[in-house]
Amino acid sequence: MSKIVFTLAGAAMLLASPAAAQLDPEDADDAFRMGTKMFCSLETEDPTVYYWEGTVYSRVPGEKDTHLFNVMAMNTRQCEAFEDPVRGVGSRSVSREVMFYLDPETNEVINTWENPWTGETVDVIHVANDPVNSRRPSWSRSEDGTPRATFTPTIVDGYAYQGGGAALLFYDNPLAGEYQEYVGNNYQASEFLTWTAPIDDIADAKTPHVVDSVISWGRISRWMPWMKMRSRDGLLVFYTGGLRLNSWDEMPEKMKNEIRENYPVYAAPPPVNDDRPNDTSWTVAKRIIDSLRAAVSAAVEDSAE
Repeated sequence: MSKIVFTLAGAAMLLASPAAAQLDPEDADDAFRMGTKMFCSLETEDPTVYYWEGTVYSRVPGEKDTHLFNVMAMNTRQCEAFEDPVRGVGSRSVSREVMFYLDPETNEVINTWENPWTGETVDVIHVANDPVNSRRPSWSRSEDGTPRATFTPTIVDGYAYQGGGAALLFYDNPLAGEYQEYVGNNYQASEFLTWTAPIDDIADAKTPHVVDSVISWGRISRWMPWMKMRSRDGLLVFYTGGLRLNSWDEMPEKMKNEIRENYPVYAAPPPVNDDRPNDTSWTVAKRIIDSLRAAVSAAVEDSAE
């Protein structure tokens, strides 16, 4: 099956293709365009930046929930646009994202944390996932051309709203052993996203993306590995809100400074042809832990010589 990869000129042709000035959510191709405009762009290599911030609470059976951290986070992404005579319009996104843990009192980035349950001071591993990509392109139509893309938000007073869905994550934990199907230790979490944006901006056939978009993101997950909670019962609850920015420069100075000083690659998304395996908090933590263990082992061997 052939496909045409859009250049910016090709993407402009895509934008100009509808006869009307407004995209039609009843048309699968237009519905796909409307959804793509929300979280990426109809133009290839048109960077998108989302910023969000909020709080993290512990939930332990028999204990009052505790405000453990504040967080600030961002995702920078771009999409590659496609068109196929059968599958219609499509795109694939590539992105990087970081989330920094902050002291709940000072709101400053923390690099160590005193665990109130164990009394141990541990090193904080901030979320730094590179990449977070779509594994394959998404399309407006199925392989036989059947329309599949829909865009059905609730619309009130000119704003489109959508929420209530959840990403239910359950997969092998990279930090656990090879017998997870027998003894557990799989990673399990639920993530929730709600968004709102002006419907006129979403449906405007002449613009490649929506900027005036507000989001709410939450997650319920197990303890982060760097917390060293061992097998203690309990969960983390993340509750945040954010928005799409016009550019990376619009982020708070604290966020930009932290990225410039310690995570400079996150100032821009990966190239659209990036085919690396995705990162998670667990794969990143495993690399860091393995690196620290290797350094300690090498130091012990050197001292023994």
